[in-house]
Amino acid sequence: MFGKRGNEGFGKGGTAPGAPMPSAQPASAVMERPASVAHSVPEPAAPAPVSVPVAAAPPAGSAPRKRQPRNEDYYDTKSQVFSALIDTIDLSQLAKLDTESAREEIRDIVNDIITIKNFAMSISEQEELLDDICNDVLGYGPLEPLLARDDIADIMVNGAGKTYIEVGGKVQESEIRFRDNSQLLSICQRIVSQVGRRVDESSPICDARLPDGSRVNVIAPPLAIDGTALTIRKFKKDKLTLDQLVRFGSITQEGATLLQIIGRVRCNLVISGGTGSGKTTLLNCLTRYIDTDERVITCEDSAELQLQQPHVVRLETRPPNIEGEGEVTMRDLIKNCLRMRPERIIVGEVRGPEVFDLLQAMNTGHDGSMGTIHANTPRECLSRMESMIAMGGYTLPAKTVREIIAGSIDVIIQASRLRDGSRRITHITEVVGMEGDVIVTQDLMRFEIEGEDANGRIVGRHRGTGIGKPHFWDRARYFNEDKRLAATLDTMEKP
Repeated sequence: MFGKRGNEGFGKGGTAPGAPMPSAQPASAVMERPASVAHSVPEPAAPAPVSVPVAAAPPAGSAPRKRQPRNEDYYDTKSQVFSALIDTIDLSQLAKLDTESAREEIRDIVNDIITIKNFAMSISEQEELLDDICNDVLGYGPLEPLLARDDIADIMVNGAGKTYIEVGGKVQESEIRFRDNSQLLSICQRIVSQVGRRVDESSPICDARLPDGSRVNVIAPPLAIDGTALTIRKFKKDKLTLDQLVRFGSITQEGATLLQIIGRVRCNLVISGGTGSGKTTLLNCLTRYIDTDERVITCEDSAELQLQQPHVVRLETRPPNIEGEGEVTMRDLIKNCLRMRPERIIVGEVRGPEVFDLLQAMNTGHDGSMGTIHANTPRECLSRMESMIAMGGYTLPAKTVREIIAGSIDVIIQASRLRDGSRRITHITEVVGMEGDVIVTQDLMRFEIEGEDANGRIVGRHRGTGIGKPHFWDRARYFNEDKRLAATLDTMEKP
C-alpha cells in the first residue's frame, strides 16, 4: 500500500519521515505506479486537483457523524499525517480506482501512519481524521460534511477561518474551517475545473456548479482581501414539489392548483423574488407540469435546473478565456435556441439585456416560456424589465417597451423570504394589458401578513382576490382547464 519512491517522488523522500517501510504489507496498484509520473503534484499543503471520483464524506446510506470541536493539536496532527500520506501514495494511480477502492487505500495507509508515528488518538478522533483526509484527497475537503447535510441551504466561506451555514432560514457559524487559504483556494479550483472554468489571480471571479446542480460562486484574492470567499447554494437531494410547498406553508392547496393550471395551459411566466427567496426551487416545481412530448431548451449561467422531461436541451454560458476571447453570453444562447425549434424556453435567471430576447421569444410562438428575475414586487419586476431593455442600448419609446412586456408576459409569481427566514409565494399576478402608457396587472392571490406568534414566526394567510375570470381564461378553456380553474378560484379564501 505504501508507494515508496526515491528522490523523484513528491519531494519528501520515500515514506513518512522516520517511518520504516512495512514489509508485511501486500503490494497494491497504488504503489506500483512509477515515481516519475507524479511530478505534477504540488506541495502537500495544497494538493492540485486530480481526476479522482468525488466522494461524499460519510459512506453511502449513513448519517453524517457528529463532529467534535477542533483544536490546534488536531490540525497539527492532521498536517503531519497528510504530509506523510502525500510522500507515500501515488495520486496518479489512485485516480484509476473507483471511489470506494480509493477511499479504502487511503484509510489503510493513514492507519499505518498513525500507528508508526504513535499518535495518541481515540477511535472517534481517528475516524474523523480518516474522513477528513479522504475528503481532502478525493472530495472537497472540510466542505464534505456540510455538503452531506440536506438541511443546509447555503454554505458561506469567508476565508479559511470562518464558515457560515443557513439552516431553517437562519444563518449560523459552523465549526468547519480550512487549514489555510491555500487549501481553500485549491478546493475552489477543484470545484470550478470540473465545469471547465478557472479561478486564480488573473481571473478572480467565477460562477460554477457542483455535480448535483448546487450553485457555486468564488471570488479570490486580490479582490477578496481576507482570503477566498466561497458561496454555495445547495440543492436538496430530494427535489421539492408543489405539494411539499403546501405542507411547508409556502402556499395553499388552492394556490398550488392555480400554479399547476398556469403551467399546464402554457402561460408565459416570470418568477420574481429577492436573493434566497426560492425562485429557482419554484421554477423547478413548475417545470414538472410541462408535457413530456414538448421540446424544452434551458439557458443558464450555471446549469442548475432539474427538469424531468425526456426532451430537454441544456445550454450554459461560457466566460472568456485567458486571452479575453470565446465568451458566450446569455443573449447568445437565447438567440441561438430560437433556431433549435424550441416549444418552451426556460431562462434560469434574467439579469440584463437578454430579457428583450426572451420577450421576443415569448411573443413569437414559444408559449409557456419561463424565467426568473430579481425584484421585490410584481410591479417592480415590470420596471426592472424595462430598465434591462434600456441597458441593452435599445432606443425604443417607453410605451413601445411596455407594450412588448405586456404582450409577452402572462403571469408574475412573486416569491419572498420573510424576516423569520420562512419563504412564501406572496403574489400570483397576471398582466392584463395596457391602459394608456401604464401596464395593468391584477392579483389572483396574495399573502397577507397578520402578525407573528410567540416564537417570532410570521403569521398570515393566502387569500384570493375575488377575480371571476382571469385574463388567461380563454387559454385555460383551450386546454380544457377552465372548469378546474373556476373551481379553484371559487374555493380560495376571500378578503
